[in-house]
Amino acid sequence: MRLKSSIWVSAYLRRCQKEGVFGAVRRRGAEEAGAVFVKVALLDGNAMLYTPAPQTAYEDSRPFDRIFVPMTKEPVPESSVEQRLAKEIRFDPDAWVVETEDKAGRHFLDLAKG
Repeated sequence: MRLKSSIWVSAYLRRCQKEGVFGAVRRRGAEEAGAVFVKVALLDGNAMLYTPAPQTAYEDSRPFDRIFVPMTKEPVPESSVEQRLAKEIRFDPDAWVVETEDKAGRHFLDLAKG
């Protein structure tokens, strides 16, 4: 069983705070199992968006972890990230949106391999 979204988000924000990175919940989703999207604002008008990895990216030995994939390989204008988030929320109203701010783009997420 995967950790509840609300608990995962809380732990993630504590990790960011420990590393000196500001983070906040922009949109609270379903408590139990809402998808979590993480926006990393680079404070220069650009950002990265990390989305939940597809189920095929999960290892059989660790099926309950939360892993992510970047929307793009390089930072994009924040407006592009916001458009994608709006689309995701229309598709899944139970989704969470977490935003952090870090000039170095640190995200502290487990990323899918490949």
